[in-house]
Amino acid sequence: MSALIAVVLLAVLLPLAGAAAGPAGPFDTPDDVRDERASGVRDEGAADGRGERAAEQQRTGSAPEDGKAPAAEDDESADGVAAGGAVPADDSAPGLLAGLGLTTAAQCGPELASPEGVEAQTCVLSQGEQTWARTYYRNATGEELSSVLTLMGPGGRTVQMHCVVDEDDEPGACETPRERTAGDRAAYTAVAEFAAREESADAEEGSGPMLLRSGSNEASAAGR
Repeated sequence: MSALIAVVLLAVLLPLAGAAAGPAGPFDTPDDVRDERASGVRDEGAADGRGERAAEQQRTGSAPEDGKAPAAEDDESADGVAAGGAVPADDSAPGLLAGLGLTTAAQCGPELASPEGVEAQTCVLSQGEQTWARTYYRNATGEELSSVLTLMGPGGRTVQMHCVVDEDDEPGACETPRERTAGDRAAYTAVAEFAAREESADAEEGSGPMLLRSGSNEASAAGR
């Protein structure tokens, strides 16, 4: 009899315990998981709001309320840098060397001037696997001059170029043909000689009095 009473009491108490605990969900969800889900819902809603405002600004052509343009996703720069150990010539540099290009390395002597009015600066230029000589000049003598530009490389190799220098007092340049660089670039030197032209038709070009000698380094830049 007492066993029967205990079974009846247990059957009555179990539904009451379930009702006191509240309705059970499909899973027992930890508090931190519920918080993350709630945060995700808020973030998604905020993103939707920003997307709607951006679309409205695009339709109307209006600027953002804070006056700032949207930040770029990729802020990497694409600055170009000249390769190699030699110091490249600067395109923005003033004077005779302006306009050489960022990838051209220049080894130049000083700017020289003669009392007669000849100004010159001579350089050895290198770009990639090529090397050549160039002399920049200005002729204020009022007479046409002749110039001989010589590039001297390793092993005694030389290249010469004969140029006519006009008397118009405008900046000019004379350069040798480009050749494949042989050995160290620093072993190349260049010399330009400016001379008055002889009146005789059978005179050798450049055989008049030398007015200026300009080299690509201090030792060869001897002036007259």
